[in-house]
Amino acid sequence: MTNRVHLERQGLLDRLRDVSLRGWLELGFQLALTGPLVLAVLAMSGVGHRSIDILAQFTVPAMVATAGATVALFLLRFRGAAGFGLAGCGALIIACYPQLAPPFGRAEAGAPILRLYSANLFYLNNDTTAIRASIDAAAPDIIVLIELGQETTANIDRILKGYPHRIASMRLDQTRGPSRSLIASRYPLVPLTDPQDGLHSVAAIADTPLGCVNIVGVHLTRPWPYQFQWGQISQTMALTDIRRGLTGPVIVAGDFNSVSSARIGRQVQQEMGLLPAPGFPGTWPAALPSPLGITIDQVYRSPDLALVSRKLGRPNGSDHRPVITELTRAVR
Repeated sequence: MTNRVHLERQGLLDRLRDVSLRGWLELGFQLALTGPLVLAVLAMSGVGHRSIDILAQFTVPAMVATAGATVALFLLRFRGAAGFGLAGCGALIIACYPQLAPPFGRAEAGAPILRLYSANLFYLNNDTTAIRASIDAAAPDIIVLIELGQETTANIDRILKGYPHRIASMRLDQTRGPSRSLIASRYPLVPLTDPQDGLHSVAAIADTPLGCVNIVGVHLTRPWPYQFQWGQISQTMALTDIRRGLTGPVIVAGDFNSVSSARIGRQVQQEMGLLPAPGFPGTWPAALPSPLGITIDQVYRSPDLALVSRKLGRPNGSDHRPVITELTRAVR
């Protein structure tokens, strides 16, 4: 008597053998394109666990890459896989929307515009000519620089010619090398109290055509590999303490090592009441095309300021791209 189970297994094997190479490719592409969908769901979950937070940093480049793969699959007539890609793209667009299209605010008609240049210069970047050219091209009113190395600091007068008002942080001695943060301005600056609790920052009040504006430059620790596991969270708590002591318009700019829609970005918005500038195109790493980068170099503002524009600046020799933002008084 023939074993029915054996026949069924044999039939399954025969069907698998009959699958063409194109069929296997289709199946492989479909399985691969479930990844973007899973990433989008995790990013939208709001879970702050560090392993999920790391993945949430890459939603924008994943969206761009998935869109490109979907178009290619459609042109190659892998229609089923292209459908998976479309689903992943749609989910990633929803996940990315908070950092792609944050509110700009309503600008007050005729109010002056303040242009800010903010950049992580990378402590080993000695290309002072490129730094100066990048600043010249941006023509900012206020400059926030993070990770000024020894060579940059030694040439600071040439780099910041035309910006006589400057306030710098104390030197931060890391295992990678010493660096500073600095605020420079065309307008007078008054230094604010130095922060505590391991937060590396510099803060000042700028007397601008918009009135007095609080400027804070920050550099949060990286999320992984950890310098200490809860570093970003505790540093953001320290930044929140600084924010509570400020009155009037506030701009916080620098390297947050987090996109605005991930854990730290949400903490900044919820606990400080600050609004992010758009996070596209990306700022890091500068070696990649900017649409594939992630925006860890953020500019946040208080609601009494409206965002006029945000764009990337000219390369300055760093592994981060500089950010140029224009802000003005908001109608409330």
